[in-house]
Amino acid sequence: MKRRTAALAQARLALCGLRQTAARVAVTAALLEAGGPVSQDDIAKRLGKDSPNKVTIYRTLEQLFQKGAVHRAYIRQRRWHFELPDNCSERACHPHFSCRRCGQISCLTGSRAGTVKNLPAGFKVRSTQVRLEGFCPQCAEA
Repeated sequence: MKRRTAALAQARLALCGLRQTAARVAVTAALLEAGGPVSQDDIAKRLGKDSPNKVTIYRTLEQLFQKGAVHRAYIRQRRWHFELPDNCSERACHPHFSCRRCGQISCLTGSRAGTVKNLPAGFKVRSTQVRLEGFCPQCAEA
């Protein structure tokens, strides 16, 4: 982990009032370096041999989620993908594109999802997530 990335991770943890444990700094730094949604397994792979165990990564992600320091971008193959909330608001995360062939996930930060009109009486929307599926440019050519 680069020193600058570790310093940014520590600053993020301080902002949300969490202690700066080695695991929290490592997981937050991995999210910073990823630049998009990643699963718990992806984080472990990024951290390599210095990775905390999977339970520690899971607990760290849950703590970060509870503090609003990460978003659950969406579920894919029964696994949550997490990302930093830099391009999201409290109520809406930017749309994501998921390639059906290679599994590549792309953030569509320049795109906006439409709002639901004529919501039935009694429904209260707390947040929205939009995921588009198809083929990335490389897979579309193949």
